[in-house]
Amino acid sequence: MYGADIYAGHGRTKKKPIPELEAERDLVVEDAASGWCGAVIGFERTYDGDFVRLEDAGGRTRLFAMRPAAFLVDGVPVTLTRPKSRAAATPTRSASGSVRVEGLRARVARGSRIWVEGVHDAALVERVWGHDLRVEGVVVEQLEGLDNLGARLAEFRPGPGRRVGVLADHLVAGSKEERLTQNLGPYVMVTGHPYIDVWEAVRPAVLGIDAWPKIPRGQDWKTGVCRELGWGSPQDGWRRVYGAVSGFRDLESPLLGAVERLVDFVTETENP
Repeated sequence: MYGADIYAGHGRTKKKPIPELEAERDLVVEDAASGWCGAVIGFERTYDGDFVRLEDAGGRTRLFAMRPAAFLVDGVPVTLTRPKSRAAATPTRSASGSVRVEGLRARVARGSRIWVEGVHDAALVERVWGHDLRVEGVVVEQLEGLDNLGARLAEFRPGPGRRVGVLADHLVAGSKEERLTQNLGPYVMVTGHPYIDVWEAVRPAVLGIDAWPKIPRGQDWKTGVCRELGWGSPQDGWRRVYGAVSGFRDLESPLLGAVERLVDFVTETENP
């Protein structure tokens, strides 16, 4: 009369299984223990198991152990798992966040150019916007300092179909950089960022530091930064900075906006 097993327990007392969810990039989850909320940006495997790295709305990142029922999605407990590898899957977004063009053959270079101040600026632009620039046929060239801008423009002779976009470091009101980049004509656009050096446009969190050190005026900025952070020489520091950048999320918004405006400007179709 009691069935096969009277000790099996009532069905209503059984715990519901916790659903598993693949931690796809940009999935927003909440750590159930601390209430910390962020988007999935990566994983790390340690002696203590798998951890997921989350980034909150302020750009801060933290690691959380991928324990059973450790996270909430829309208030519902879930167990996060690493995404399964998909052999046929390919990235749909470039490092800049734009739609990736598959099977790309670089377009013949336009007459227009983007000029940047130095080799590190050029390397970071290529790192994040390289795919987009090849799609558009835009060449990035080094100025080796804004002091050379006037002579380079006189040689290049900007005009219809030959636009120049200039990315300037430390472009702030009243600076020498601002004075050098005024009244250059309709075929030249100058944008920039407020940072002393393009290194500073890399978000500190991706380098594992709280903030960029303040270096007194008159000292070489890169040398001072490497000394304060214990990074060795500026060459060693650059390897750290460059290696930390994999996409647009790793850069500060002033640099992102400045480069995007330049790309739009040099690829704009001229009115007949």
